[in-house]
Amino acid sequence: MSEGQAHYFRTPDGAADPRSVRVSLAGRDVEVETSAGVFSAERLDLGTRVLLREVPAPPASGDLLDLGCGWGPLALTMGMLAPAARVWAVDVNDRALALTARNAARLGVPNVRTARPGDVPDDVRFAAIWSNPPIRVGKAELHAMLLRWLPRLTDAGSAWLVVQRNLGADSLHAWLRDHLDADVVRAGSAKGYRVLRVGR
Repeated sequence: MSEGQAHYFRTPDGAADPRSVRVSLAGRDVEVETSAGVFSAERLDLGTRVLLREVPAPPASGDLLDLGCGWGPLALTMGMLAPAARVWAVDVNDRALALTARNAARLGVPNVRTARPGDVPDDVRFAAIWSNPPIRVGKAELHAMLLRWLPRLTDAGSAWLVVQRNLGADSLHAWLRDHLDADVVRAGSAKGYRVLRVGR
């Protein structure tokens, strides 16, 4: 398993090699902990930065989802902007979940709850979903993941996804439109990335 693929697995190989990174989240300059074996351990990746520039503020209350949370930039942002909401930070990577929990505690964001996919109760519906989805896991796994979570939006909820154009953003847009009972629109485009909004 390469370093670039380690974050797709529950228990990454190799030492964690923890490090601190300074980033800007929700208008705050903060220091977070990252490590080897999680997505974009060295910085706030470009796709997530594009998504954070394009997405509107999250709903002030209800359940919110960061799907594929990594070390937590989307979940932390939602938690800081919507302190009355409950933010679910979901990932298959145990190291990522531990980092997100530590970062939430470090930044004083108590409304972020980390969970493996199977640990989120089935009756939870999301007022918003934000995700930089793991495109490189392959279409079958990616599609199964999106079909599992996107239908759990509330009637007024929206999902916001960022996908690199040359990794299939436009084909994913078409697939989502064909397979979901929802409106799918390109809400933004910058630096080679598409931001897709999925809603009722």
